[in-house]
Amino acid sequence: MRSLATTSLALLLAACGGGDTEPGIETPGRDERPETRALDAGAALLQDKPPIDAINAYLDGFHFYSGRIESQMEAHHYCSVLNEDVIQCVIYDGNVREARIMGVEYIIGESLFAGLPEAEKALWHSHVHEVKSGQLVAPGLPQAAERELMEKLVRTYGKTWHTWHTDLDKDLPYGVPQLMMGFTADGQADPAMVAARDARLGVDSQQRRRDRAGIEAPPVQPGADAWQQGNAIQLEDPTGHVHAPPDRGQTGERDADAPQDADASQDNARSGAPRR
Repeated sequence: MRSLATTSLALLLAACGGGDTEPGIETPGRDERPETRALDAGAALLQDKPPIDAINAYLDGFHFYSGRIESQMEAHHYCSVLNEDVIQCVIYDGNVREARIMGVEYIIGESLFAGLPEAEKALWHSHVHEVKSGQLVAPGLPQAAERELMEKLVRTYGKTWHTWHTDLDKDLPYGVPQLMMGFTADGQADPAMVAARDARLGVDSQQRRRDRAGIEAPPVQPGADAWQQGNAIQLEDPTGHVHAPPDRGQTGERDADAPQDADASQDNARSGAPRR
């Protein structure tokens, strides 16, 4: 398998591709003054930004809140490669200039994951299903280059924290970060959410699934995707902000037929039930 450095070069040569995804909320605040715009323009010309310049990969996929599989959202990842085994990504709620930073994801290879303390492993999710299902895509990347990238990512694990919950119509980054997970089986992701993403970005996740049939699916290492074993780690929010879908209102009350705890979410995962 070629190195990530080779993949990174291919990514640099590829356009973003696909349609634009606008943020779903309006951020409060005053319009930029001419002086601020001038300062922005000057800084863009005069200041070097090596960490930003190192971002050369765009991945689009989906996350859900650990312990609340019914709370799902699209996530736009802009990533840089630190070395052959570590990638770091900034996550946005869109792919336009005005997109909000939702959080971060750290991606490590299987050998590094194997060496993590057992308690730490519970914070990480596998990428096998995301890759094999076709749900994780690299818009605009040629098929051969995307396949090479996915052959690498299928053997990795991600640790993701969301800090601005625009998926819940939060107009500012309220509350504390929330741990996110990735899907592990068919039937978990809302098909309407996936179809809307595909249409907007001009991708076909089902075709990608077929194209990736030949990618070897390694066994998921013990300790990852801990929510499936009833260990759904999440931070309690002392500020009182509710991290639940908007249609549940501001009381935080759950639907009568929604999963009530991590075990119920686990049952949904095993049964392949989509979110409510």
